[in-house]
Amino acid sequence: MPTYVALLRGINVGRNKRIAMARLRELLSGLGYDEVRTLLQSGNAVFTSTRCSADAVAAEIEQAITAELGMQVAVLIRTAAQLNAAVQANPLAAEDRDPSRLLVLFLSGVPAKSALPEPGDVAPEEWHVGAREIYLWCPDGVLESALVPLLTDKQLGVHVTMRNWRTVCKLAELLPRRS
Repeated sequence: MPTYVALLRGINVGRNKRIAMARLRELLSGLGYDEVRTLLQSGNAVFTSTRCSADAVAAEIEQAITAELGMQVAVLIRTAAQLNAAVQANPLAAEDRDPSRLLVLFLSGVPAKSALPEPGDVAPEEWHVGAREIYLWCPDGVLESALVPLLTDKQLGVHVTMRNWRTVCKLAELLPRRS
């Protein structure tokens, strides 16, 4: 049975779009997903399902959140293999880097090349565009980043949700070894 990772965009940030993780687990279980686990309070869930389409899973979860919780929330789905590949593909990961300042922007699709910012000099920041992820090293933090404001949904034309490297690695640890 496929294992999926759901990344909910923009929940539990500030006072809007509050979803308790117990409620999220209940909602996902109610949709027929199995082995539902959540990580942190920022909308990260790992579960198994007999459904074979990540797009269908994302749409189903988005519709359930709207119907049951009255919120519009973008849900990005990765299979276990896709998340593991994203972890392995990070060219910016290094043991001496603070994982809270190493970010992965998960994208709902592939943005047009013309939507990506010009590579210009953003030192000391670094970035790399992957398959459906953008990896960022923000040594001065996300709030001081020159790149983060250029990598929004509106700019890229796809949904974007960001996780720090520590969270991405913890999600990967939740995946079954067979995936």
